Amino acid sequence: MAIYVGNLSYDATAEDLTAIFAEYGGVKRAQIPTDRETGRSRGFGFVDMDSNDEESAAIEALDGAEWMGRQLRVNKAKPREQRTTGSFSNRGY
Repeated sequence: MAIYVGNLSYDATAEDLTAIFAEYGGVKRAQIPTDRETGRSRGFGFVDMDSNDEESAAIEALDGAEWMGRQLRVNKAKPREQRTTGSFSNRGY
């Protein structure tokens, strides 16, 4: 299960996320989505760690912590919801 990291500084990089989460265990992957049009960070990211125990330790330690001038929101990521395609069949027509 991935960890959601919200309220990130727009200056934060995936390497920055890896470094802070590595204090709590092995980091498999860190990702910060960017806006398609501007290329700018969207202000949140995801981290995958080696074990559930490491994930729990990181969440407990970092949720609410101040980092790069922002108070982080850190929790287990929720599964991505399926998006509608905008077809008429999805609107009840």
